[in-house]
Amino acid sequence: MNPVVLQPRYGAGGATVSDWQTGVFACCDDVGICLCGTFLPLCLSCQIASDMDECCLCGASVAMRTMYRTRYGIPGSICNDFLCLACFPFCTLCQLKRDIEKRRAMNAL
Repeated sequence: MNPVVLQPRYGAGGATVSDWQTGVFACCDDVGICLCGTFLPLCLSCQIASDMDECCLCGASVAMRTMYRTRYGIPGSICNDFLCLACFPFCTLCQLKRDIEKRRAMNAL
């Protein structure tokens, strides 16, 4: 039995490889998102899910981060997604929301 080494790309043709627009700990890049993620993480999770046309309960999940990462060709793994959310849940949510906003501003969403 061969283990799966590469994750499939989102969509038929696959996304081009890119990277996160900001780092996990780049909270000063958008203080509003940082404050929302710190004090209202459920609201931020629902905003993220809404941005991705998903159920509100999915915003703070490993599946959501993994889906977003594969959609935009961001390198990583499910294990890394899990560890980021388990160890730094608020920072990871903020990173995802900042990335969504930056891609939206570049019309790349």
